[in-house]
Amino acid sequence: MTDLDATTLREAYDNQLKAWAPDPLPEGVTVERDGPLVRVLGLDHGGFLTYRDLGGLTGAALDALIARQVELFRARGESVEWKLHGHDEPADLPDRLRAAGFVPQERETVVIGPVAPLAATLPVAPEGVRLREVTARADLDRIMAMEEEVWGESRDHLADGLEKEIAADPQSITVVVAEAGETVVSAGWVRYVAGTGFATLWGGSTLAQWRRRGIYRALVGYRARLAAQRGRTLLQVDASEDSRPILQRLGLVPVTTTTPYIYTP
Repeated sequence: MTDLDATTLREAYDNQLKAWAPDPLPEGVTVERDGPLVRVLGLDHGGFLTYRDLGGLTGAALDALIARQVELFRARGESVEWKLHGHDEPADLPDRLRAAGFVPQERETVVIGPVAPLAATLPVAPEGVRLREVTARADLDRIMAMEEEVWGESRDHLADGLEKEIAADPQSITVVVAEAGETVVSAGWVRYVAGTGFATLWGGSTLAQWRRRGIYRALVGYRARLAAQRGRTLLQVDASEDSRPILQRLGLVPVTTTTPYIYTP
């Protein structure tokens, strides 16, 4: 891909995904606007803030916008994520978020690529591993337990969140597990973003002893085929440093970075 292609892909991301909010909304979730901000409330892991751009806000006006979010979530007693992108303006936005009490988390790379080449390759899991689409709560709990083993921390919001998404619109998301016998060794899900050409990939955590066997690649290919079946033409992933090289080898292109800034009352 050329630089122009990367620029075009980023423009598509900005126009179609950057201000995304769930539609239809899962039970208990609401979406509000505060100027240019899209504010999502009622998620199992706290609030979420995103935007196409900040409409040119700078200085005191931007600080006031940030302060309103801090006050709202302090009053609710909930944490909130401000999804900051590497190409967001103004350039001092990270400093202003930190000054307001937001704490940056690990940076990821936004990668995008065409669905068709990946969908055309039959995803092959290693011997002894099968891929299976799931919706049952028991399977979502097994995914949550696998993620907790991988990351060594609670993922207690994960099963609840996925269950509510599936209940709100089972056609908007597919959850896929990779199993070895009765053990979930990896899992990922794909969201088919309404009104866009995008499918977005999430998850992909794999138990340590099962890594470097092609399971992650197989999960990507499987979900790409699902996306193609639903008429999506582009795949997008917020990629960790572990998954980014694999996704780039599969043809996805880095277009920007994203860093969660978390405020916790």
